Amino acid sequence: MAKNRRVTIADVAARVGLTNITVSRALNRPEMVKAETRSKIEAAASELGYVPNAFARGLKHSESRLIGFVTASVDNPFYAEMIKAVSRHAKRHNYAILLFDTDGEAWLEANAIETLLSYQAAGIILSPISDEPDYRPDYIERLHNSDVAVVQLDRTLYNADFSSVVLDNVWAGQCVAAHLLKRVFAEATEPATDEPSRLLVAAGPAHSIITRERLAGVQTTLAENETGVDLDVLWGDYTLEPAREAVGTYIAAHGMPGAIFGMNQLITLGALQAMKARGIAPDTLSVISIDRLPYLDIFDIRVPCVVHDGFHAGQRALELLLERIADPELPPQTVTVRGTLVE
Repeated sequence: MAKNRRVTIADVAARVGLTNITVSRALNRPEMVKAETRSKIEAAASELGYVPNAFARGLKHSESRLIGFVTASVDNPFYAEMIKAVSRHAKRHNYAILLFDTDGEAWLEANAIETLLSYQAAGIILSPISDEPDYRPDYIERLHNSDVAVVQLDRTLYNADFSSVVLDNVWAGQCVAAHLLKRVFAEATEPATDEPSRLLVAAGPAHSIITRERLAGVQTTLAENETGVDLDVLWGDYTLEPAREAVGTYIAAHGMPGAIFGMNQLITLGALQAMKARGIAPDTLSVISIDRLPYLDIFDIRVPCVVHDGFHAGQRALELLLERIADPELPPQTVTVRGTLVE
């Protein structure tokens, strides 16, 4: 037998001189085979290195134990928390996780969905590459027409009508603005000076729903308090390097703003790198972020953050998915996770 060929039931049957059906019963329904015959078959299977095809067995019994997790943000620490939660809780329910990192590419995302559909996965947790209204991938219809359960996590496809676990992004923006008004721009509520206070917002994509909601929260709070704070917005893509370049270019052209708001961890880290490159100490320019910045305390740097519990969000997504696997007729449900300001 070729070393690289997978050992099959037929190989085991040939070794022991029995039929494929008898060997299959011994390996999958051992109570149906005599103990002496079963021991003989199990010994031959072990000797040959036979490994049962769990995927094929799941299809045979119309029960998949596979859940797909499709995300564009494996390098985001917040997503790492959610992936850990999904994986840990899936194991407790005897499900295996197949993780796809689409790296922000639409074709990789489409391939991941197609792969999971071909594997007849029981469910998919999806954080798409974009939540912009004009992002309407063809696989949406494929998912609606399939039996697979789907739950979206953080980012959601516009009007896709799947269950979802999302963050309270408007409230996060309001929380950021309230903190800055209290700690940084308190004087901006006094009579206007010759030079207005400037808040630099290092944002995500211009048409992203999440970006727009977080920005709306900031704008609403500033307007309600009738402040003299001007907003300067830098559109980006929720990753580190574009934020570093954009913030660095802004500071070179306009000088230091009154404060910088980074719309996620990676954006904020990019802003801090831009400041360091220009010799701006973290304690001389106020920076605030959405989601915790890991390990900054090692360098004695404190950045206020609106922190979301990524582990809880991932766990709730898995719970919603299991509910939909158990009852495919459940109507779509949205769970909203609200953050906490940590100064």
